[in-house]
Amino acid sequence: MSSTPTLGFLLHDVARLLRKRFEQRAKCLGLTRSQWQTLAYLSNNEGIHQGGLAEILEVEPITLVRILDKLAERGLIERRQHPTDRRIWLLYMREAAHPLLAEMRELGDVTRAEALDGVSAAQREQLYQILSAMKTNLVQACRTPVEENEMNDG
Repeated sequence: MSSTPTLGFLLHDVARLLRKRFEQRAKCLGLTRSQWQTLAYLSNNEGIHQGGLAEILEVEPITLVRILDKLAERGLIERRQHPTDRRIWLLYMREAAHPLLAEMRELGDVTRAEALDGVSAAQREQLYQILSAMKTNLVQACRTPVEENEMNDG
C-alpha cells in the first residue's frame, strides 16, 4: 500500500484537524463542539423546526433536544411553538448568542488563516472551486441509487 493518503482520508484528516484547532481556541467560550455547531447552523436557519435542524446536523432528534436544552438554559436560543401545529417547535437565536457567534466567527477566521498559511490567493480560489465542484457532484450522485452491478463490481 502506498504511503500517500487517499483523497477521502486526507479530506477527513484536514476537517478533523480544523475542528480540533478551532476547539482549542474556542475552549474559553464554554461550549462543546456539538453546541457551537448547533449555534452556527441555527444562525443560518432561524425558524427551522427541531427535526429539520437534526437532519442538517446529522444527529438523532433526541440528541439535538439535549443540546438545545443546554443552549436554552444559557439563554442562547429559544423555542417557539409553530403557529398551526402544536407538536412542532421552531428555533430562534436569542440576543445573547450574537456576540458569541461573532467570537466564534473570529476564531474560525484565525483557524482558517492558520490552516491556509503559505497558500496563495489563487490557490485558495482554486481549492474552493474544486471542493465546491466535488460537493455538487456528490450531492447529485447521492440522489441517484447505486446500480446493482456497480455494487458487485466495486
